[in-house]
Amino acid sequence: MGDRAWFLRALLVLQSPRSVFAALRDDSDEVAESRQDVAAALVWLAGISAVLATTVSSTLQDDVEIDAALTAVWAFLAGGLYGFTLYYAVGKVLHVALRKLGSRGSFRRARHLLAFAVTPIALALLVYWPVRLAIYGGALFRTGGSDGDGTGAATAWIFYAFVLWALGLLLIGVRTVHGWSWGRSLAGVAFSTVIAAGLAFVVSVLYAFG
Repeated sequence: MGDRAWFLRALLVLQSPRSVFAALRDDSDEVAESRQDVAAALVWLAGISAVLATTVSSTLQDDVEIDAALTAVWAFLAGGLYGFTLYYAVGKVLHVALRKLGSRGSFRRARHLLAFAVTPIALALLVYWPVRLAIYGGALFRTGGSDGDGTGAATAWIFYAFVLWALGLLLIGVRTVHGWSWGRSLAGVAFSTVIAAGLAFVVSVLYAFG
């Protein structure tokens, strides 16, 4: 029953985030265990969504041996690795930042807070990427594809609206869980976001040269 409730909360966080984040205040082992599978699923989906937006993805099929099936496998595996790498790294950065600001929360709760906050990025995998794939197909994964010109380039920026949505949820989450002011919450999120952007860049570079 606990797992099911958290799956429902993963959907509810998009509509009523405060009630979902308030439930994260309970960090007992039993409650945390009941939500960890949901958190993992959100992170994996968000990772796939995010990895599709990288420069590595946009050149993947320049290699003629990589077809649509291999691209899908790559997205699934690389997305999981990308998502969980950032989940633990950014989760730790968030935890440290919040502790500096006076939080007494655990690393586990900081990670779970982050996982539910990235729900919009996971949502993009279901509502944004299918449309983009339907319009541009394999051109998304090749240098010089039709997705890089005009309307295609403009619509590529829509993905970052989901990222901004996630940042907004993270801010609401930090404020709700800790009962802080907007300014104090924003300080923790801003510090974590800068570090996260740097880590995402480093991971993308490592993928490119890996």
